[in-house]
Amino acid sequence: MDIQTLRSQIERIDTLPTIPSVLKKLLVIIENPKTSLNDIGSFISNDPVLTSRVLKIVNSPVYGFPGRISSVSQALILLGLSVVRGMLLGVSVFEAMQKAMVGLWEHSVGCAIAARLIAKKKGLKEPEEVSVAALLHDIGKVVLSLKFSREYEKVLADAESKDIFIFDAEKNHFTITHADAGSWIARRWNFPRNLVEVIEYHHKPHLAKEASVQTAIVHLSDILIRSKGYGFAGDSLVPAVNPSSWQLLGLSEKEIKDILKEIEDSLGQAEDFLLANG
Repeated sequence: MDIQTLRSQIERIDTLPTIPSVLKKLLVIIENPKTSLNDIGSFISNDPVLTSRVLKIVNSPVYGFPGRISSVSQALILLGLSVVRGMLLGVSVFEAMQKAMVGLWEHSVGCAIAARLIAKKKGLKEPEEVSVAALLHDIGKVVLSLKFSREYEKVLADAESKDIFIFDAEKNHFTITHADAGSWIARRWNFPRNLVEVIEYHHKPHLAKEASVQTAIVHLSDILIRSKGYGFAGDSLVPAVNPSSWQLLGLSEKEIKDILKEIEDSLGQAEDFLLANG
């Protein structure tokens, strides 16, 4: 299959019967540029399951407002439209994530926690936006698994039996990786440009142009969470940190130690949230 055919198939993912119905409805709202916070608030409030998931994730260590947000409207005001859109996609695809790969949701939540902590350490104005990018960075794995389930099972089996990275196994089977698939679907779903770039380049952060710092943070978060063995990203290997990202972030040894300690504490707190959503 040539890349153009592959891309058009992936971009039609929302027509699949395996896509959760709540995600289908959500995409209609998200793809409309005139959608307001009120529209999204009404949509969430009309779905009790979605409401409870949103409140759980907002009050979890992923966002750093533990136990302080009691309503959807409060969450919307505090986090803003772009963060809430990403978070909603995260909680809507988590079922698909669990089916795609056992441990992928945990890996994604771990990355979101690590990314927010690193973003705060670097003094970024919107650490929650980086957290959303980390939560969704592996969405391409979900897309490939939903669209080509048998082939993706072979990809996972290859990664394990040949002891190779998941993205190398994907290339062998599809000629593209989850980063490509994720960026295609992110563009199709009108994600903000910074978010598209993080998804596309989280394994090649030196190629990011507009969101270089955010991409470097998600890249490092992915590696830190893999090294801790938290969740499962499709293989049991830990990639090297990209030198340009390491240089760009310029974290001192003490800052790294502090971040690792904070990640450890936050992951412990996240267990309750993950169990409640399991």
